[in-house]
Amino acid sequence: MADGYLAVLANPTAGRGRFRGLLPAVLDRLGTVGRPVRLLEAGTPGQASAACRAAVVDGAAALVTVGGDGTVHLALQAVAGTGVAFGPVPAGTGNDFAVGMGYPADPLAAVDAIAAAAAAGRTRPADLARMTGPDGALRWYGAVLAAGFDALVNERANRMSWPRGPRRYDLAILVELARLRPRRYLLRLDGVTRELDAVLVAVGNCPSYGGGMRICPTADPGDGLLDVVYAGPVGRTTLTRIKPRVYRGTHLAHPMVHTQRARTVELVAEGIVGYADGERALPLPVTVTAVPGAVRLLR
Repeated sequence: MADGYLAVLANPTAGRGRFRGLLPAVLDRLGTVGRPVRLLEAGTPGQASAACRAAVVDGAAALVTVGGDGTVHLALQAVAGTGVAFGPVPAGTGNDFAVGMGYPADPLAAVDAIAAAAAAGRTRPADLARMTGPDGALRWYGAVLAAGFDALVNERANRMSWPRGPRRYDLAILVELARLRPRRYLLRLDGVTRELDAVLVAVGNCPSYGGGMRICPTADPGDGLLDVVYAGPVGRTTLTRIKPRVYRGTHLAHPMVHTQRARTVELVAEGIVGYADGERALPLPVTVTAVPGAVRLLR
């Protein structure tokens, strides 16, 4: 790990605020590393993004996030491909990146692992996925890109002003189930093209999304490949039977669910905005590429 300070980005609203009191303990434990620790000031996602990028330019040796996948996703846009070390403290509703990269689910155990690695100057490389739109727009992600039913649910939930909290997402699921129809996709995996009708499409660098749903259960963020999982033209009844199996990763055994691996995935469909690490990313069409060693983890 390079010389420099440890930058810390904390999201006080992550995990619906249940880890709000965690930050002092995180800062105390990072303070034992023997490097300066700076808490980044940010009140909005835009300010947080700018603060992360400024820290990378300003000579931070590492960036540590305290939050969930949304906070991680924001930080990855700054550290990907830079060599600046990264450590995620899982303190959100969904912590799929941190867990998928092998960190303890307990936030204090995770920060202890991060602090020990920082004190030893130890990092290890891990893959990230790089999304590119037809206009050249670029977005990195660490866990999973949802580009089917789950993306449509997220998009609808984000447009709704009522109800608040998790009930909004539940209502969005019901609305999208009522509107469910297979969509036409063009998939190009390492140059091999296939057209198909599907209701569920995901491209995974890590196994899970949505707080532990193992949509791509065999994905390995160290193999230089992406796992593509899709469910064919099924109806509401079949989809509602498949979805609970995703938590265990047993949905791959269903005859209408398919999985393939590729280094580069071109994904084309109309009317779908992809959600990466649970965050609104780019509208399709997109090209997703596995980038080995794109991030240096404090592990």
